[in-house]
Amino acid sequence: QIQLVESGGGSVQPGGSLRLSCAASGYPFSSYCMGWFRQAPGKEREGVAGIHTDGRTTYADSVKGRFTISRDSGRSTLYLQMNNLKPEDTAMYYCAAMRCAWWSPTLTQRYYDYWGQGTQVTVSS
Repeated sequence: QIQLVESGGGSVQPGGSLRLSCAASGYPFSSYCMGWFRQAPGKEREGVAGIHTDGRTTYADSVKGRFTISRDSGRSTLYLQMNNLKPEDTAMYYCAAMRCAWWSPTLTQRYYDYWGQGTQVTVSS
């Protein structure tokens, strides 16, 4: 049974930091490309960051220089380090997994096969 379980969300003031984690099980984590997505109230879900098995990464323009995606294959865990958080970063954050392709890493949602339930991030003063 494939499971992706996010954690690490919470409430933080603007300029603060959070680190999200996504614990994966039930599939060969080290062989899959991974991504983080988010959905704010009233908005469509959007891609935030993606990472290949070889470590290559891609980011949405809105988070470049502030967020860092990483993975630990030994722990089967995906991370998202979020610094200098802004109110517009408030959203439910989801991790997702896909079989890598030549176009990976990607922020295109339809390529992702497995999804977690999400963790809430709220940035407010």
